[in-house]
Amino acid sequence: MSGLRILKDNEINLEEWDDFTRRSRYGHILQSSLWGKLKEGFGWRARRILLLKDGLPLAGAQILFRPLLPGLPKPVVAYIPKGPILPPDESEAARLLLDAIHACAKEEGAVFLKVEPDWLDSPQAEAILKSWGFIPARTIQPRSTIVLDITLSEEEILARMKHKTRYNIKLASKKGVKVRPGSLDDVPTFYQLMVITSKRDRFGIHTLGYYRRALELFAPSGDGILLLAEYEGEPLAGLMAFKWGERAFYMYGASSDRHRNLMPNHLLQWEAILWARREGCVTYDLWGIPDEVGREPERYQDELPERTGGLWGVYRFKRGFGGKVIRYVGAWDWVYSPLWYSLYKLALRFLRL
Repeated sequence: MSGLRILKDNEINLEEWDDFTRRSRYGHILQSSLWGKLKEGFGWRARRILLLKDGLPLAGAQILFRPLLPGLPKPVVAYIPKGPILPPDESEAARLLLDAIHACAKEEGAVFLKVEPDWLDSPQAEAILKSWGFIPARTIQPRSTIVLDITLSEEEILARMKHKTRYNIKLASKKGVKVRPGSLDDVPTFYQLMVITSKRDRFGIHTLGYYRRALELFAPSGDGILLLAEYEGEPLAGLMAFKWGERAFYMYGASSDRHRNLMPNHLLQWEAILWARREGCVTYDLWGIPDEVGREPERYQDELPERTGGLWGVYRFKRGFGGKVIRYVGAWDWVYSPLWYSLYKLALRFLRL
């Protein structure tokens, strides 16, 4: 394949990079320069590689690096969330891009490289990654999710929801729940809701500064929004949604323990869907369901096991909005230092005990 050229780091114009990640079929918000800036404020360092074909972007990767051990600059872990951005059938492009990625990772002193391409799960996708030398690994991003088609009319989107979800949206509105956009001044309120939700549902959250920085980065361009649901002026629930290109993502959500019977989360999610439609998005990603559902969507279409751990609680909520269950190819590792990698996996097993 002729006309191929590699650009790295400062050789890449960030506006052109973000335009590429928005337009590419395999692009994703987690490969945007704004996401890289967000992660750089919290222990990571971002580098970028772009492959041009005849002067136009064809493939690329934003690689995040973080020290493996606190306080020591090396060794590091290398991670490409929802990337590399690469058509699976471009073998020559893949070779050139991967060679550049590996050189960059080794230069940084990486123990291993973790990739999570935004490819749908299939035997063919797995075979390609194996042929490149990657091995299946522990995922970071949700492997399975529910995606709504929001090109439909509001009436059609509502019709695809479960009856109880539609009822709860109307109930919240009828009972006086109001949803409004939030500003940076509202982030502490949202964070307090996150703390309450974290304690109630037993999951980890980011810091206040993380949510504030995310809104600072994405809101000015219209690519992020904070929404708050209130009843008589009291905040009951909040969410942060983002968009990139024609795709919208529900990433962070929280609710208080008060007035849960008013169903604020249902109305809040509906307003986020409407925001995404107004912004010209064609899909709305509910961002994460149990992977068991992704593996066997037909089995769980009507059957709901009596499970509450992990993502099962949010799955009960998210499935009510309709949509299609999507499963991605997952995470794959390339190992540079087998000894360090073995110690890393041993530490992960210990921490999960």
